[in-house]
Amino acid sequence: MTMNKTFSPRPGDVQRAWHVVDATDLPLGRLASEIAQVLRGKHKPIYAPHVDTGDFVIVVNAEKVAVTSDKSQTKIYYRHSGYPGGIKAETFESLLERRPEAVIERAVRGMLPKNKLGRQMARKLKVYAGPDHPHAAQMPKPLELNVRKVEA
Repeated sequence: MTMNKTFSPRPGDVQRAWHVVDATDLPLGRLASEIAQVLRGKHKPIYAPHVDTGDFVIVVNAEKVAVTSDKSQTKIYYRHSGYPGGIKAETFESLLERRPEAVIERAVRGMLPKNKLGRQMARKLKVYAGPDHPHAAQMPKPLELNVRKVEA
């Protein structure tokens, strides 16, 4: 009887690709979960939870991301300075107007591991408010997502 050895990828085994996603009219949560899977590397056969096997993801048109229902007024983002009474709240609508990149970054970061590996994966996410990005030299390929657009 022969024994098969378990394959464990090393950082040198990982081939990183670049993907570009257009966020126009895509629901925020479904878009974020698809991006998080690509950043983690779950779409690859060499995936291992203890190694960063994921690819780079460029998101364009972040200002046109959609949410369903009345979440644009009711969804609230909190942050705390660490001082007593230092909590700040901001609605989805005002954060999207002020910093549209932050909306997608926060949604994706929440779906990644909460450790050094998750922070390393989050650095591979590049989000831009408009349709242009400075990563043309990396020759990103469009990422096919199983997400339906939100109808207005």
